[in-house]
Amino acid sequence: MNLIDQPWLPPAPPGYRLLCRQLLPDAAELSAQVKRLGNVRLGASEASLLTKALRRVVGAGGSLNDLMPVTVNILPSGTFDIPSDSLPAIGVRHGLLLQPTLLPTDQIEQQVLTPSSILHRAPAHFTLLAIDHIWLGLDRLQLDEGAGHERVEAAFLRLKRIQDAIRSTGSTLLAPTIPAPQSKWFGSLDRGSMMTPRAMIDEFNRKLIGLGGSEGLVVLDVASLAESIGTALWFDQRQYDLYKAPFSLECVPIYCDWVARLIGALRGRSRKCLVLDLDNTVWGGVVGDDGMDGLRLGPGSAEGESFVAIQHMALALRSRGILLAVCSKNDDEVARQPFRAHPEMLIRESDIAVFQANWKDKANNIEAIAKTLSIGLDALVLLDDNPVEREAVRRALPDVRVPELPTDPSLFPSYILSAGYFESASFSQEDRQRVASYAGNAQRAEVLSRTLDLGDYLTALDMCLTVKPFDPIGRARISQLINKSNQYNLTSKRYSESDVAAFEAAAGVYTQQARLKDSFSDFGMIGVVIAKPLGTASAAWLIDTWLMSCRVMGRRVEEGMLASLVRAARSQRVQKLIGQYIRSAKNGMVEDHYLRLGFQRVENSSLDGAVYELEIAGYNEPALPFSGLLLE
Repeated sequence: MNLIDQPWLPPAPPGYRLLCRQLLPDAAELSAQVKRLGNVRLGASEASLLTKALRRVVGAGGSLNDLMPVTVNILPSGTFDIPSDSLPAIGVRHGLLLQPTLLPTDQIEQQVLTPSSILHRAPAHFTLLAIDHIWLGLDRLQLDEGAGHERVEAAFLRLKRIQDAIRSTGSTLLAPTIPAPQSKWFGSLDRGSMMTPRAMIDEFNRKLIGLGGSEGLVVLDVASLAESIGTALWFDQRQYDLYKAPFSLECVPIYCDWVARLIGALRGRSRKCLVLDLDNTVWGGVVGDDGMDGLRLGPGSAEGESFVAIQHMALALRSRGILLAVCSKNDDEVARQPFRAHPEMLIRESDIAVFQANWKDKANNIEAIAKTLSIGLDALVLLDDNPVEREAVRRALPDVRVPELPTDPSLFPSYILSAGYFESASFSQEDRQRVASYAGNAQRAEVLSRTLDLGDYLTALDMCLTVKPFDPIGRARISQLINKSNQYNLTSKRYSESDVAAFEAAAGVYTQQARLKDSFSDFGMIGVVIAKPLGTASAAWLIDTWLMSCRVMGRRVEEGMLASLVRAARSQRVQKLIGQYIRSAKNGMVEDHYLRLGFQRVENSSLDGAVYELEIAGYNEPALPFSGLLLE
């Protein structure tokens, strides 16, 4: 498989240029049209066409509210016009409306260190550092190993200066690992001698990776991408000599995809569920025709081994928090037999969060899976060997990702994993627990079907809510929630781990992390609140951040979180709580959050967005449906 071709994407439709030109800002299905044009195989020229169309329709007032606007400042050491122009189009397939600003070529330190530069005057959500080994001075054979170590240290300090300056703007720095060119000064000894560019680049990358996830820096693993493609294809000396292009122009689309998928992961746009077809996808053959004994699965044939590898991949994804579901045109009982009795089946029924096997339309079944799990269609990926079914789902449900697949099932895992659907910028214990908490939604639905009263239903869940201040143990997950929560997020402010640590230590700042578990699963951390004194008298607290996981909607968790917040405010003699609702493309569902909690709307406020206040003296803590309620 050639990564440059991105074969998991369907080809661009005929007449792509005309389709881009025909996008109209007032079209009834503008977002769906844009998604269909973005989720195809794009070369740099096609990407440029879609980028121009996006800018045209947005500039004319077209609504793309289900794409998340994200600003990116690009700091390039070489010519970067084509990648910058491709990014918005490619960002569409990751749920993003990317708005890049390309800064002057090879002016990185001047831009970073000049207070009047755009980096400081108009900080973006992200700053993309586009550098290579030449800019870092790691491109020449050194006289001895000591000189090699000095080169690496100088390159690393150069990066640190950039990091420190970008962090002061509040932007998140995307820093690349550095691909190593093919030159072999010592052959197999190249990695072992710090005299060589290969060894110096390896050492620099190790030091950079050690910085990842802290202090406003996230690592973009460009070195891994280049090695997967092949460094002979990644580097093009002629293009570098002519244009100072840091990598081959052929690699622009896949590079932009790597940037967009990482930003998407940081903004909560990664996929959460792999939906599996069964016949000729999870096993070879058709179980309804061939019977369980006739399935091709397991040792003894290359094809059987291929389907075992597919199941290994699915279970590995599940182990890191990705849900598994089944969507198959089959009789339910027949489809379940291999899961229950086939000796070579690795996946069992207990691994499947939702099992949909019937003769209904596949798109309808996929919608039912999303509803049962309480996740959006944009959280799903469908793995299906049938090209007719794939195209039907793409047309009916443009938010669902449906990769193209080859006829050889041995390639299915590499297609799925290379596509970046399940990109992760961090990993926590809560990610491991996600499978159990989402799968428990189906069990909760069964409890609800037997219960006539909502209060009885909530009591039957035997919920325990724990609320306490920020602490170092929860810091990584708190930052992850802040940066990934989009729908139940009142202000959509984003903070790094270092910002979270600063809130922990700040005098007078109230912080809250909320955790929930019930009789079916442990959700882990599901809510965050940050409140700051408003004015010097501290008679009021401004709720800077309030966010929750959508998994716990309807549980009255927000009432428990408010009860804890009010208790803390009373202890500090605070008289009012002030809440803001700042509308974003995704958070319309919480527009009445504060009104439902008893706040009153404030007119003519100088604060951004809609403003609400709650008089502490008039608040009465309600009876809440938690068997355990630990408010610290």
